[in-house]
Amino acid sequence: QVHLVESGGDSVQAGGSLRLSCTYTRSSSCMSWFRQAPGKEREGVAYVQTKDGFTAYADSVKGRFTAAQDIPKKMLYLQMTGLTPEDTATYFCVAGSLCSLLNGIWWDTWGQGTQVTVSS
Repeated sequence: QVHLVESGGDSVQAGGSLRLSCTYTRSSSCMSWFRQAPGKEREGVAYVQTKDGFTAYADSVKGRFTAAQDIPKKMLYLQMTGLTPEDTATYFCVAGSLCSLLNGIWWDTWGQGTQVTVSS
């Protein structure tokens, strides 16, 4: 069974940067980052396809966030720059069998989440 643990969440000012990390026990076909803001549904932020490193991003973060996977270290990262208050959310590391920014049953293992707060 895959076990995921996120770290790196913090409180920053708008325009700042953060790097989230996720350590996992076993890689899956696809590794991703989702986020959930208070009162909102979880949304896919980015994913990395394990077999070839292909990445995809939500339009809201494209050009600002970069996802990467270090397979030998069993780590997933999310480098976030140009943060805005709209990026405030709990960020989850997720493992699944299908790469998609949509939330579905193919995302079968979730971390506990790490909080990112961006102040204006």
